[in-house]
Order: sequence, then structure tokens, then C-alpha cells
Amino acid sequence: MSASVVMEPPREAAVWCRTLVKRRAGNFYWGLRLLPEPRRTALYAVYAWMRRADDIADDADDPDLAMAMLDDFESATLDVLRGGEPGPEPMWLALQWLAQSWDLPERAFVDMIRGQRDDLASRVIETEEDLLDYCRCVASTVGELCITIWGYTGDAAPELAVERGIALQLTNILRDIGDDAARGRCYIPAEDLRKHGIDASALATWRDERACESVVRTWIQRAERAYATSAPLDDLVSPDCRRTLCAMTGVYRELLRRLAAHPHACCGVPGVALSTLTKLRIMLSAGRRRS
Repeated sequence: MSASVVMEPPREAAVWCRTLVKRRAGNFYWGLRLLPEPRRTALYAVYAWMRRADDIADDADDPDLAMAMLDDFESATLDVLRGGEPGPEPMWLALQWLAQSWDLPERAFVDMIRGQRDDLASRVIETEEDLLDYCRCVASTVGELCITIWGYTGDAAPELAVERGIALQLTNILRDIGDDAARGRCYIPAEDLRKHGIDASALATWRDERACESVVRTWIQRAERAYATSAPLDDLVSPDCRRTLCAMTGVYRELLRRLAAHPHACCGVPGVALSTLTKLRIMLSAGRRRS
């Protein structure tokens, strides 16, 4: 459906989603502010749904209970996407508005939840393909939803959005190696660690500097390739949404640049972060971008 005929979102739900994004999505909030309405509120709503799925997995004390909660969450999500009536909670009202306004792919929501189930099950990332599959679930799905809402031209855009999602998620994983280790998680493939004679604990503590740096640089380079490969996407999304894509990408590319300069910083808790001033500089630069 064209954004020109999208109905107004429920006011309470829109305000709630915006507040959530501002409070919890520091790296995305200012970039999303560059979007025109109603796409801005639509992306706030997407984030609110994604945040709920993440929180079910991340805050779980009882994995079995959390798995059951994810099952219920998936069922409720599919019901709303297929036209069912949501409960009164703002997040569900926002999702209903999204589903009524755009032809959202169900698979993106289902795959995102699959990624959360993998986290809960402490799935071991054994190979490169395991890691890329995880990235597709938890990040490329977001890219698919974004370009659906933004609008795009060209048959290549969906696959480029998948690759951009991989780039962003690899950056996220690399900057949070230490933080993830504190949660008992490691997303760097086990086969890579074995090849360099280290394990997840050694990587998280930078125990063997040469081996650890070699592993991290391998994945920095893979992320850089994903950014380069997906670069044409910037000119395929709707002109009034390109600044946001550039801003969001710019934040994560700056994080990756800092990791490349100081690979051992990935072991910090919390991980590598940007100052508010740096983020604002990136947003202002993106805001000056010509459509």
C-alpha cells in the first residue's frame, strides 16, 4: 500500500513506540528521526516488536518458560498479521496498524523468532554458514521489513538488504564479544576458534593476542565486504528514506572502523560504543545527503 493512503496510527501506540525507541535504541533513534511520516512511526513499531522478541530471550531465567513464551508470541504475531484482533497493549496495536498499512512478509517475523529460539537453546555457532544464518534471522529480517515500508526499486534490493543486515549484525557481534561472553554466548564460529588454537573464553579475555586478533580481523573483513556488496541499496530505496539508511549504516561502519583500529576493544563490557556527539555528527552528515 502506498504511504500516501496509510491510515493514521493509533496515537497512544505511536507515542509508546517512539518513547521505547528513544530509550533503548540509541544507535538507531536519531537515524529513524530522519524518516518522513508515516514511515518513521512504522519503523518505531517494527523496533518495538523486535525489542519484545529480544527481551523474551535475553531476560529469561527459565529457558523452557521463555521458549513457551516465544511460541505464544509467534502465535499472537501471526494472528495479528492475518487480521486478528490484538489486545489493548500499544505494541500489538502498532503491529495491527503496520499489518493493515503494508504487505509485511510473515517469514521475516517467524525467522526473527527462530533466531531468538537459537539463543535460548544456546545453539553452538559451528561454521561460517551457521553465523550467517543467524545474522539473516535476527538482522536481515529487519532489513526486509525496512525496505518493504520504505519502498524500493529494482529486483536486487531484497538481496542487498539481506547483505546489509549481515554487515550490521556482524558489526554488532564483533563489538559485543566480551558482553556476550558474560551472558555465556559466543557467536564467532567454533571452527574458526579451533583453527587458531583458542576457545571462546580465550577470545573473550584476549588471552592469545595474535590468535585473537587474527580471528577478529577475519570477521571485520567479512563485515566490510558485506557493506561494500550492499552499497547499491543506498540508491534503490525511496529517496526520502535514503538519509535514514545512510545514517544507520554510518553509525555501524564507524563502530567497525574503531574495532579495526583497536581489535582488542571487542572484549570490553559493555562493548565498543560511540558518543552522542559522534552519532549526531553522523546523523547531520546523512541529513545533508542528496536524494
